[in-house]
This record gives sequence, C-alpha cells and structure tokens, in this order.
Amino acid sequence: MASEEELFASVDALLNEEPHLPPPAERARLREAAGITQARLATALKTTTQSVKNWENGRSEPKSPRLDAYQRLLNGWAAKYPASGALAPAPSAPVPQAPTVHTAPPAPQAAATTPAASVPPAASRQPAPEGARTSGGEAADAVPAPPASAPAPARERTVASPASPARRPAVKRAAQAAVADPRFPHGPLAVLDGDGCAYGVDGLVLDCPATTVVELVEWTLRESGLGAPRLNRNGKDSDPLIVLTASAAVKLGLPERLEGHEQRRSLRLPEDHPVVKEVAKAKWRLTQRGFGPWPRIYRKVQGRERQCVQLAILSWDALDERAWPGVAEREPAEIARALTVYATRVITPRGSTAVSGLELMTALRPPTRAVRDEASGNWVAGHNPGSLGTEPMDPAPPEATPEHPVVVAGGWTGGFLDEEAYQWVRPVDLLSDEECTLPYAVGLDLNTAFLAAAARLVVGLSAPDHFRGPAFNPKIPGSWLVDLSHVEVDPRLPSPFTPSGERPTGPAWYQTHTVAYAQELGFNVRPVEAYLRRETGAYLDPWHDRLRTAYVDTLADLGVTKDLDDREFLAAMERHKEVDPALAAVLAAVKATVKGGIGKLRERPQGRRYQQGERWPALQRPTWRPDIRAAVISKARVNMHRKLTNMAKMTGLYPLAVLSDCVVYPSPGASPLDFLPYAASGKPQPGAFRLGPTPGLAKLEGVQSMLWAVDLMEQGYNPARHIKGGDAVLDEGE
Repeated sequence: MASEEELFASVDALLNEEPHLPPPAERARLREAAGITQARLATALKTTTQSVKNWENGRSEPKSPRLDAYQRLLNGWAAKYPASGALAPAPSAPVPQAPTVHTAPPAPQAAATTPAASVPPAASRQPAPEGARTSGGEAADAVPAPPASAPAPARERTVASPASPARRPAVKRAAQAAVADPRFPHGPLAVLDGDGCAYGVDGLVLDCPATTVVELVEWTLRESGLGAPRLNRNGKDSDPLIVLTASAAVKLGLPERLEGHEQRRSLRLPEDHPVVKEVAKAKWRLTQRGFGPWPRIYRKVQGRERQCVQLAILSWDALDERAWPGVAEREPAEIARALTVYATRVITPRGSTAVSGLELMTALRPPTRAVRDEASGNWVAGHNPGSLGTEPMDPAPPEATPEHPVVVAGGWTGGFLDEEAYQWVRPVDLLSDEECTLPYAVGLDLNTAFLAAAARLVVGLSAPDHFRGPAFNPKIPGSWLVDLSHVEVDPRLPSPFTPSGERPTGPAWYQTHTVAYAQELGFNVRPVEAYLRRETGAYLDPWHDRLRTAYVDTLADLGVTKDLDDREFLAAMERHKEVDPALAAVLAAVKATVKGGIGKLRERPQGRRYQQGERWPALQRPTWRPDIRAAVISKARVNMHRKLTNMAKMTGLYPLAVLSDCVVYPSPGASPLDFLPYAASGKPQPGAFRLGPTPGLAKLEGVQSMLWAVDLMEQGYNPARHIKGGDAVLDEGE
C-alpha cells in the first residue's frame, strides 16, 4: 500500500504537468455562457482576436504564460456554467462544433442542378452569345451558364464557424448567402498567406499548394470553389478574387513592394519581369491595367466557360486606407471576413472602391441580353433595354471636360456645366450679434447624399440632340443654357445654382434638376438652347437599392438601427466604430463606393504624358457619362438647398458653411437636438434636416466653439472642412 508521501508526490507531478484545455467547442461555450466577446477575452489575455478564434476552432493552442491564465479562466467559468444542470444558462448563440478536416462537397455536375434563381432560362437552354465586352477589354459571354463539369474540390485545412456575440447575426447571414450557390461552395474570395493557407468565408481555410502565379490561377479556377453568382440574369458571374498578403506575394515571385516614380495608381510590373513573362508563356493574358495592385488574369472565353481570376496585392496598397481603414493590417481571416461581407452585399471587388462602384452599375444593368435571331433561330447578344449599351457615347460639348476631343476638335467656346457639390462659407458681415454669442458650431453630415440623390433619378440613355429655344420640361434629362441671375435667394443662404454659392452673373449651362428648382421657387425659366436625350430611364435604381441596403444593414450590424430614437441614434453613432472595426471598415468602403462610382462617371485623363485633345482610356467605356454624374450632383445640391431653406423657415437658423454633404450651424448646445426642429409630439419635422441611419438623413459630424468657427471664416477657411477635428477634409466625390 502506497504511503501518504508517495501519493502526494504523484499528485504534485500531475499538477506540474502542462495544463490540459477543454475541447475547442467547450472553450467557446464557456466564453459565450459568461457573456464575454472574443475581442474582450483577447484584451484580457493581451493577445489578438484572431488568436482567440484560432483557440476556439482548434487551429492553434496558447503557450505559457498565456496558457496558464487561459486554463485558470476556463476552470472558473466551468464551475459557474456547467455543461448540464440547473445552473447552466442557455447560450445566446448556437454552440460551435469542434473543427473537422474533410473534403469539400463536390459542385454540381450540370447546369440542371443549379437553382433557378441563379441561372436564367435562356442560359440553361442555349450557349451564351459571343461579342459582349467587359470594361476591362476582354471578351465576355453575355449570358454565361455554369460549367458543364465542376472543378476538382480544393482540400480544406479546417472548416470553423465560431458563433460569438461579437459577430452579429446579419453578418453571419451575409456569409451564408455568399456560399448559397453550389457552384461556388467556398464563397467569393480568399486571402492567401505565405504558408499556403487561403482564408475564406466564415472561418474557412483552404490548402493552396501554388508556388507560382500561374499555378495559383489554375488552382483557383479548377479546385478552389470560389466565385459568386451574377447580380442580374443577363449578366455574368463574378470571377474569383485572391487577395495576397506580403508573404504570399514574395512566395509567388513578386516583389514585396511596388516602387516607382509615376502615380501610385499607374504602378505595375515591367513587361520583362519574370512573373509577367511566365503568365504570357502559359498563354494567360493581362488586361490593359497590366500587373499592378489589382491584376486581372484571363484567357478568352471558351464556349460558355469564363477563365478569369482577379488578384489583389495588399503590400502594393490594393486596399486604400481611406476606403478600407485598417483592413490591410489585420489578420488574413479578418481581411477575408470584411471583404466577403462587402462582396456579398455590394460586389466582389475588382479594384478600388471607385472601380467597384462603376462595375456594380454594369453588373446590375448588363449592356446585353440573349435574344433569338429570327433568321437562324440562334441566341445572340442584343441590347438590354434600360442599360447604357456596349458602345461609348460622346457627351454634348457643355457636358464634356475642356480636354475632351469634342471640345478641342470642335473648337467649343460655349461654356460648360458646373454641377459640383457645395463649397460655400457665409460672409462674416452677414452674421448677427445673436449668432455670434451662441456657444457652439455644430456640423451635420448627410448620409451618402449622392446615393440618396440617385434614387428614382431619370437620366438620359441615348445620345444628346441639340435644340434652340426649347420650352423647359423638368421631366427631360439634359443640359440647358439659361439665365438664372434674376433668381434671388436670402444672402444668408448659398445660391442653389452654383457650387460656390454665389449668385450667377448671366446665362450658364445647368442640368435639368437645377433649372427645375428655379421653377419650383416660382421663377420663369427661358432656355436659350439645350442638349437633351430622347431615350431616358432610371438607370441607377438597382445600384441605389443595392448600396442603400448594404449601408443600412452594415450600420445595423454595428448597433445603429432604424428603431432608435434621435438621442439613442447619436449615442450609437458615437461608438459604432468600436463595436466591430472590420465591419466599420466595410461601412467606410460602401460610402467610398458611392462617391467613387459617381466620380468615375467623369474620370479625367491620368499621367504626365497626356496631350489635350487625345482620347484617354476611360472614354472607351459606355459608363463614361459626365451627364449622369452632373444629374446626381445637381439633385444632391438642390436637396441640400431645399433643407437649408426649410430649416430657416422652421427655426430661423442659417448655416455658417456648407461643404459637399456637410453643413455647420450655430447652436445654443453641443448637440443637434438643441437646434433641429421637432413637432409638439416630439417627432422631427419633415422637410428639414432629420437624424437617422438611412441615406439622406443626417448624423453628427463634429462640434466646435462658435469662436473657432468665426475665426476660420474670417481667415477665409471653410469650417465644414474642419468641424470634425484633426484637420478633417471631406471627400467631395472624385
């Protein structure tokens, strides 16, 4: 029989052994039962959120001293929240299962197994017609169908779906939607690191054996199961996106950084770089953008099957910090999560947010659709009504830019549209003593003002026709030469007809919404001439609807919902970026997509070698439409002036300054609640500025002292540009 001393020695030996943690699923259950988020646990253990996720799905294990602290915490939670019994609280989310290693389910073998919602009937009956062009220049099938046989499935390293309070249900729904199409079981994209791990949707990690760019492209198309279904039945599926970390880029033979003396956006690998030569040798092609931060590698369409892969190289600044704040510095799994939410709600990125905004327009309104040729009985590519078509269209001279060929070659001297966002400051001598004695200057910012202006906006779809002495019709989109200098507005408000807010001095070109507003104010308008379009339509409607939903849903995931009252809304907005920084970056990207997409409609020439009068690449796009951009900005500026006028009528308050979608008011308090108009019932008055989370409603931009604002105005600066603090400068659309 063992002595007491021997028994104690054996027990001490067990106590000195390395701590044994419970299974990963139990770790997650205990944390959730305690109501602790992964981010909070990471802070307590002085580690990253991604590390906690890895511990809870079995990808990695903590090491001492963190291991001992984690073990102590889990033991304490286990005592409080046993797996069964009366003391065990119901978890707030489903308990994640232990990670498994398995082969991905095979994709469907034929188009017949694809859900009807994903494939139009025409595509399932006939091969897609040839001839449609993408904006990148490569040929594309107008109505693509799924490949006849599925690619070989990629091997998953592990599939994990940790359910945590930090990840909101709506985000989980977005991730599930990304893999709803069985042709793309692994979602729209993956982030590849230097160890060959491709991080995808909802914690998925694929094993990527590629060591060259060509191998990566072929693996992506044949094995990865990546991609996304078309957004319109007449469109094409989104090509898979592979995002490369710095270590992955180096492993594939690419430089870690892309250096050069040209503009950052035009940097690319030289033609004689080994990787570029390797791509060409394997009979793959690059688009005209070359091998830059967003290289697009493709082969010509063969039958119904597209062969195209989009890459994004993080260390080459593919994710602009202004549009994707902090995302490029995150762990690969977090990058994949943010980009997947964006891809699901907006579009799989194909470049900057501006490029993606423009691509979204085409994806939702494809230029062609399948039509039956009566002579042959075959399906061919035909014009899709409501789209901008496949051919670029020259603008009317006043809608163009000064360097455009129609201006230079035609010797146009008749002036140009000046439909831009406001940049206005009220003259200091128009400030009253009562205003100057108010303690605060409060800035309001309209949520995605350009997006709100795009709603139900009728624009021209056909080429412009010239008219002399036309009668004004507010329902016809176009450009009108008219004298609005006789229209008087209160000098404490900006003029609604010029971006500077100054009163017009004579005839000038205006977009339809600007002239219609003069008529709304009760003034006669008599155009001298006009360039109008006979074919019209609400081209931007599906673009508006999709981006509006993306904006509202992402804000809701961050705790800013439509059911909040104004005080709760302001409090939620103050903390929303801290709720989930990755999702906050998605919100910033959605906003940048709106402004950048509108700006791209009038993309100017780039590069020092450009000569005035030459055509530049953007002019080859059907979506180079400065008249549509002018229509959006004109409507946004008119909407702003209408609210400014209503505010003056309801409250007697006049703005100090306006910059784009930001307005600064003098206020008796440090909150918008101190000066916005409310009815006796407590509800906000319609027609004026209103707080809320939807496009067109307002949020707090910043608060400063009235003395600070007046001082800036006296120096000739715009307080709206700096009201947020930190020398903030608003993005004005391009």
